[in-house]
Amino acid sequence: MALRRILGWSDGELMRSDAKPCTRLMRHTAGVFSVGGGLTFWVLCRLHYDSRITVPRSLRWATCGAISMSCTSALLVRLFSPECEPQNVAAYDTGS
Repeated sequence: MALRRILGWSDGELMRSDAKPCTRLMRHTAGVFSVGGGLTFWVLCRLHYDSRITVPRSLRWATCGAISMSCTSALLVRLFSPECEPQNVAAYDTGS
């Protein structure tokens, strides 16, 4: 699924053996960006609604921000990370 080969950014080499596997990299990135997305959207909600803010509304915005940012960051890692190129995923799955 990685776009690096299609865009010509891949040299087709295998990653080092100590590199993180694609799934773990995606999970860690999504976790970090879910916290940042939640905080960012909560601030945007506070700025947008000002004195009309309610707790359910701010929680809804924070939840939407966390979900959207974690999904987007995981997708971008999957598409553009060298660890997620097919030859590296195959090498990790076989234990090489």
